[in-house]
Amino acid sequence: MIRTHSSPEDELSDLTAFIAGLPKAELHVHHVGSASPRIVSELAARHPDSKVPADPEALAEYFTFTDFAHFVQVYLSVVDLIRDAEDVRLLTHEIARDMARQNVRYAELTVTPFSSTSRGIPDAAFVEAIEDARRSAERELGVVLRWCFDIPGEAGLIAAEETARIATDTSLGADGLVSFGLGGPEIGVERPQFKPYFDRAIAAGLHSVPHAGETTGPQTVWDALTELRAERIGHGTSAAQDPKLLEHLAEHRIPLEVCPTSNIATRAVDDLEQHPIKDMVKAGVRVTVNSDDPPMFSTDLNTEYGIAARLLGLDAEGIAGLAKNAVDASFLDAGGKRRISEEIDAYTAAWRQKH
Repeated sequence: MIRTHSSPEDELSDLTAFIAGLPKAELHVHHVGSASPRIVSELAARHPDSKVPADPEALAEYFTFTDFAHFVQVYLSVVDLIRDAEDVRLLTHEIARDMARQNVRYAELTVTPFSSTSRGIPDAAFVEAIEDARRSAERELGVVLRWCFDIPGEAGLIAAEETARIATDTSLGADGLVSFGLGGPEIGVERPQFKPYFDRAIAAGLHSVPHAGETTGPQTVWDALTELRAERIGHGTSAAQDPKLLEHLAEHRIPLEVCPTSNIATRAVDDLEQHPIKDMVKAGVRVTVNSDDPPMFSTDLNTEYGIAARLLGLDAEGIAGLAKNAVDASFLDAGGKRRISEEIDAYTAAWRQKH
């Protein structure tokens, strides 16, 4: 349970070091969207026919979004830089390295196979690349990665079929795959049309974690729950507009994957002071904090925890409770959850003794 207090804003700065050292799990972070500026610049230089600038300063301006549709346009241009299996492998390992620097112990990375296979990377080569990076990340960096294969909603049912095929093909050896998702634009992309593909994935043993309620209203969240059998909701920002929906989420312990800075960057929320995370927590909803596409939004998971701490008025133990929410809401095995939770408790107890 998240503990809150009414500390002055200046006290939040004292929690920065606590957050930096806190063992964490992340549940909503995109594969290509996590490409660091250095990697994006290198890939852009290797592929000069791309629209993505190789110069870091120009890249920062390029990553300034006017709205969600513009964000998707920019995101897809970066996707186009991932053109072979080696690009996939290097990108994935670099993401894990950035996570390790933030003391992320476990992450469920949202991966979009269709974005690579439709550009000519064979599905077997794609899976082999991310699996190789996953194993090396755990061995060398101590970061445990798992995959959510998601449908890019803007690509329609062709992409849905391809994603479901890859996700359910056990011969490909995607041993880190734990869930099936749906991303991309929500406006004009109705959730119910993807029901058959989620049914196939769930029948194959995967968890359902679609995006919903980011740029559309609460009905999109209801559709994700009733039609796609969502076990967690990506974003769910508009759920706060529907008290019955919040009550349902709280009663059934369905977590929301909240990404504050992302919501501002894509104009899903006007400003942080109006972010509905406070209403979600007040309603008893299980909230997790995530970074979404961190380099694109000039953020990271530590920054998002700091933002949540300020908005919710959390002390160190409250922040630790938020971290444990993510562990509890993850699809990690029971032993793995216990190990990270115990590490969070031990870290928090040691911090409390010193402060």
